[in-house]
Amino acid sequence: MVGFLIRASIVALGLWLATEWVRGVYIDTPGTLILAGILLGVVNSIVRPIAIVLTLPMTIITLGLFLLVINAGMVGLVAWILPGMTVDGFAAAFWTAVLVSLVSFVGSWFVGGRGKVEVIVKRR
Repeated sequence: MVGFLIRASIVALGLWLATEWVRGVYIDTPGTLILAGILLGVVNSIVRPIAIVLTLPMTIITLGLFLLVINAGMVGLVAWILPGMTVDGFAAAFWTAVLVSLVSFVGSWFVGGRGKVEVIVKRR
């Protein structure tokens, strides 16, 4: 559970950066931001695998680039579900998904598989 909350915090950081850098993405309150991070984590763990399986031929034809469209759809779905979060169009959802993915990628360097912060110490 702690690992999920740490990863949801990293996603919330990515969403906050998207509100600052991507035109057309608005989140009303910090509470909505945290809720959006948690909800995006839930949507990515439940809905996204189903969407990937259903669109597998398209993903194979596009050599995996269609996964970016699926990620944008997940951001759009969270914005549709959550009052207080607005995403204006596909381009804003696309760039938000790219930014959240990059922030999550960098955040995963510091968070291990169990969701704990890992410190690597080099000893001689």
